Amino acid sequence: MSSVTYEKELVGLLVVDPYNDFISEGGKVWGRVKEVAEAVNCVPNMHRILQTSRALGLRIFFVPHHRWRDGDYVTWKYLAPVQERSNSRKTFQYGTWGGEFHPDFQPLPNEIVAQEHWCSSGFANTDLDLLLKRHGLQQLIIIGLLANTCIDSTMRFAVELGYRVTLVKDAIASLSWDEMKATLEINAPLYANTIVSTEELISQLRISFG
Repeated sequence: MSSVTYEKELVGLLVVDPYNDFISEGGKVWGRVKEVAEAVNCVPNMHRILQTSRALGLRIFFVPHHRWRDGDYVTWKYLAPVQERSNSRKTFQYGTWGGEFHPDFQPLPNEIVAQEHWCSSGFANTDLDLLLKRHGLQQLIIIGLLANTCIDSTMRFAVELGYRVTLVKDAIASLSWDEMKATLEINAPLYANTIVSTEELISQLRISFG
């Protein structure tokens, strides 16, 4: 792990798309993400990081994908392939169990839920950047799903906006090992200032703030 100095007043944790459809048994996407997620211990690691961040008093931001609603795309001229797939499967359907956050990732009253993103980046066409800047945050820790879509896009957009990014390699997951490899070995090293394991991150946070 490269040496990182975290400053408490500057650090925010981004929890991306902790929906039941992604990370709960029976979720619409869980069957396809399960192999990678369980192999890296993704969901328990996400929970450990969230709990540690709360205990240390860090700012928590939930970064949710748009929840499918009937008629969402009826008048859209163009849809990206990823949106077409989401639309056909009604992923994260509003008002259903799959479109709710996993029980272990329910926001507390003092935690912030950003506007839902329509495609992949948690920043594009949302209030996330505004909220982070209003709280004076500059150092972001990113966890969640999916590695090669929302995590990758949010990480890149964050860097474009001037944030310093820590990506936690075993607190993300994807539909295949090839997708994980593309994110962790090809894309993330060009953008994330730090790529760490859950153990490394928690150790560093405790050293910095414990």
